[in-house]
Amino acid sequence: MPHWLNLMIDALPSLLWACLLFTVPLTLLSFILGLGLGFLVAIARLFGPRPLAAIVAFYVWIIRGTPLLVQLFLIFYGLPSVGIVLDAFPAALIGFTLNVGAYTSEIIRAVLLAVPKGQWEAAYSIGMSWPQAMRRTILPQAARIAVPPLSNTFISLVKDTSLAAAITVPELFRAGQRIVATTYEPLILYVEVALVYLVVSSALSSLQGRIEKRFARYGGFVGASA
Repeated sequence: MPHWLNLMIDALPSLLWACLLFTVPLTLLSFILGLGLGFLVAIARLFGPRPLAAIVAFYVWIIRGTPLLVQLFLIFYGLPSVGIVLDAFPAALIGFTLNVGAYTSEIIRAVLLAVPKGQWEAAYSIGMSWPQAMRRTILPQAARIAVPPLSNTFISLVKDTSLAAAITVPELFRAGQRIVATTYEPLILYVEVALVYLVVSSALSSLQGRIEKRFARYGGFVGASA
């Protein structure tokens, strides 16, 4: 068996373990928390008072205008200078959540604006309150529009978690770096790391396609009576 193949086989368990133990949880937690944050930010910008809308707009501007890696460094390496010390994983989780929240807020804001105003009027005409109209009429319609961009954000997040290696989170890429440090075979091992990311991203892309087809079966807008 070729040396490179033996090396890849030997390294695979460590890479998969790092992926399952750190990359997957970091991705899922960051996306779930970021999606919740993004929804609140989008609602604040669309329906909140002007001072609150200005504050959250400033947050979105800062996050979208600065590199994610710099944000992670500020949280992990910068905050200790003001007395706030975080372990690597919580620091990464906060950084990714804030980043995802800013980007998903723009997606959610756009899809909410894409729902025709007539749907709000129809919901109010049959006696729905604002929360009822949002939950029963607007969100089901917006969700169908939001699936593709949110899915793309999630897939990108899987790959972006490799940046957590820079603040010592022992995720997939960091595990690859450690193996390279002992084997001195960077080409082979970084190719293997890339292949693992590729397999995960491809699986998620396939799942995204199925979800979009499922939503397409129920196309069109849901009426206000839903």
